[in-house]
Amino acid sequence: MCPKIQPRRRGLRIAVWSLVPVLVVAAGLLGVVLCQNTYDMDEQRVSIRHGGHTLNGVLATPKDGRKRHGLIVYVHGDGPISATHDDGYKPMWEANAKAGYASLSWDKPGVAGAPGNWLDQSMDDRADETAAAIAWARARPDIDGDRIGLWGASQAGWVLPKVAAKTPVSFVIAVSPAINWLRQGRYNLLAELRADGASAARTKAEIAKSDTTRRLLTRHATFEEYVTTMGGDPDGMTADRWNFISENYTADATQDLRALRGVPVMLTLADHDINVDTADTERVYRKVLDTGGALTVKRYPDATHSLLKQSIEQSGLKTTLTALFSPRSLFADGFLDGQHQFLTDLGRGTDATP
Repeated sequence: MCPKIQPRRRGLRIAVWSLVPVLVVAAGLLGVVLCQNTYDMDEQRVSIRHGGHTLNGVLATPKDGRKRHGLIVYVHGDGPISATHDDGYKPMWEANAKAGYASLSWDKPGVAGAPGNWLDQSMDDRADETAAAIAWARARPDIDGDRIGLWGASQAGWVLPKVAAKTPVSFVIAVSPAINWLRQGRYNLLAELRADGASAARTKAEIAKSDTTRRLLTRHATFEEYVTTMGGDPDGMTADRWNFISENYTADATQDLRALRGVPVMLTLADHDINVDTADTERVYRKVLDTGGALTVKRYPDATHSLLKQSIEQSGLKTTLTALFSPRSLFADGFLDGQHQFLTDLGRGTDATP
């Protein structure tokens, strides 16, 4: 005769078995996340010496069995960005690897334990840093020194041509680059006000505040003067950020872009960019670089400044879920394929012997 099951034990068994479907689903979702965030390339941490300190980098290489690869050196946009951009670069690195190119990136100074402070850097400092990374890469036996190019986003638009003036590069992929720091700032201000549905009074007040900031920058005002002028409210501005802006606010890429004449350049622009006036950027790039036919312009109608799909970026939940379950789908349709095709076209005619 079977013993009676006590009510408490029976309830425990029911609870355990009711959890089984949940655990199965959770395991399945975890498997999807792991699969979708596994990329067809090899990654290794690297250290690059520059200016008495170390750049903490990541080198991603194709798994194609070849002994040497071309290389794309990544130049970050604004902000405290890590080598992988919190894994946001990895879908691009995978596309590069499929085209036979390695990818190199590093933590900005002060980010992820790296020495220094990225807010202490000028655009020339960033260009020197990138040129040092290229020199390091050229000394490696697994990198083809004749096939090293640059990828840069947003603020990198002021860095890329400076790098090309310091060291030869084979190509440049410029993503959402601005031309003039002050024009870009005013465009961004007005675009955000429009997006917020700001009243005429608020718009007038914000423009006046911006004009005051420009006057302070022009006369090299200190951070303390800025805070005092703003009535004691820095509104998120820090001393380091003020010094960074003071160092770089005169940046303008127009003249520097001449260093890219004759270099294959892919200019990538988004139609929903509220950070950069893409019409101004395209006009200047075409004026300076169109002669000789080395410029390719790609526009993505559903993309934001970061080249993510607008419908995804507008929702934090959508962005998080897509990053987890389908990270390659974050980007605007055709963006990854467009970069892959550009690289593939560059590679035609080169020696692909392992």
